[in-house]
Amino acid sequence: MENKRIYLSLSQESGFEQDYIQNALKSNWITSGGPNVEEFENILQGYFGNENFVATTNSGTSAIHLALILLGVKAGDEVICQSMTFSASANPILYQNASPLFVDSEADTWNICPEKLEIAINDRIKKGKKPKAIIAVHLYGMPYKVDEIHSIADKYEIPIIEDSAEALGSSYKGKKCGSFGFFGILSFNGNKIITTSSGGALIARHKEQKKKAIFYATQSKDAEVHYQHSEIGYNYRMSNICAGIGLGQMKILEKNIRLRQANHLFYKEIFKEVKNAKLFDNLDNDSISNYWLNTVLLNTKEEKESLRLAFNEANIESRPLWKPMHLQPVFKKYPYYGGIIAEELFEKGLCLPSGSNLTGQDKERIKEVIVNFFK
Repeated sequence: MENKRIYLSLSQESGFEQDYIQNALKSNWITSGGPNVEEFENILQGYFGNENFVATTNSGTSAIHLALILLGVKAGDEVICQSMTFSASANPILYQNASPLFVDSEADTWNICPEKLEIAINDRIKKGKKPKAIIAVHLYGMPYKVDEIHSIADKYEIPIIEDSAEALGSSYKGKKCGSFGFFGILSFNGNKIITTSSGGALIARHKEQKKKAIFYATQSKDAEVHYQHSEIGYNYRMSNICAGIGLGQMKILEKNIRLRQANHLFYKEIFKEVKNAKLFDNLDNDSISNYWLNTVLLNTKEEKESLRLAFNEANIESRPLWKPMHLQPVFKKYPYYGGIIAEELFEKGLCLPSGSNLTGQDKERIKEVIVNFFK
């Protein structure tokens, strides 16, 4: 068997990207914005339903930053953020000179814990500082407990920024992830379900919000014939070339989702015979994950690391789960509400190769490592 490197999650060409890119080059529209950007946004709006308005950006991080700006988050404000996530969920809070408040996960979906969330909100209100927003994440494509989290947010009138960077194609009770929050966030980084090489999107509920997001993302240029700026702006708009890649990728979105979900069934068949490991799975029929990454919990930190090294020895990439934000050196001074669930997930959890381009030969090599490890 050829011992080529099997990666955690690689992008996959559709074969249509070149047409859009060549058209952009021929028209000399190779800067930010442009026809491909508008078409890509329109297709995404159709995907999420026409009651949503999409503004594409150069990254998912930029989209979160724009959402915070649009919500009026300023220096001295506090924003609740799920601790078990990638740092891009939390970094934009500091861009606004605001303070993050980190909340633990619950054990079912590994996402923000409703109980700990309400404790955090009440504690900050008692301290005279009601949180300005909540950033809730669909971790690894798994929907968070939408009904419970949004019920709490509504009760205290705190808007939710729904970080669906990993959850394009996931759904809850038949509704697509990314369409629940006050704002939704997507990522089209190279390791996601579809890619624009780098890129993201802000999903808004009102046309004016989209218009304002684009204004900020294009350096906040006032409506003057000369360049005039009355507000601070950012260079966050998606390029016409990247949007062309996205248009080609949209043609294989549903196929990629099916392939990722098929990967999950592949792992489920293997791990059903393994007593010392628990594959991360849908909580119930209400939640449908895209299984962007398949993940597994081992009994101990040492066992997790041993399995990772066994994969590495076979030239197969696997990685620990995200290190919780409250454990990150850059965030250590900020408040944390919760117990040790996120910490235990990090210690014992491993991300498995989950690309939509895994071949049958790749899967045989992966299976061989797992079976031999647990013999």
